[in-house]
Amino acid sequence: MSTAATAPVELVILDPRLHQWGLPSYQSSMAAAVDLHACVDAALDIPAGSPALLVPAGFAMHIADPGLMAVIAPRSGMGHKRGLVLGNSLGVIDADYTGQVMVSVWNRNAAGSPPLRIEPGERIAQMMFVPIVRAEFRVVPAFSAGSERGAGGFGSTGA
Repeated sequence: MSTAATAPVELVILDPRLHQWGLPSYQSSMAAAVDLHACVDAALDIPAGSPALLVPAGFAMHIADPGLMAVIAPRSGMGHKRGLVLGNSLGVIDADYTGQVMVSVWNRNAAGSPPLRIEPGERIAQMMFVPIVRAEFRVVPAFSAGSERGAGGFGSTGA
């Protein structure tokens, strides 16, 4: 059985309302991610099919460990039940980024659907920390060994 690792990450709170709504924290002992709140001043209506919008999360952070990154992912209920997804599928936050954390949101519902409303303080996304393996690329004239799959792609395994 493995145990969860911890890593220090510095936070600068940019929106004091987070003290009321909740600082980034794990909501259960086995949660993989922390929820991110929409730090907007008024309700935000996002029309269906409109371009993605950036919503501030109200804090900046410094991971400062090149072996770690943060990933912003959609909250499953927001996408499944309401149609709110991330404008860029996943957001990557590098260890040396120190600006405000922003969430790119998009209303994936069909054109003509009612706008999606995000309320101030609403939990709109989640953020998890994952280890990084940095590849050391070597340019070669040919691969040193073959593989079972070879160059087959996009359904070549029968899926």
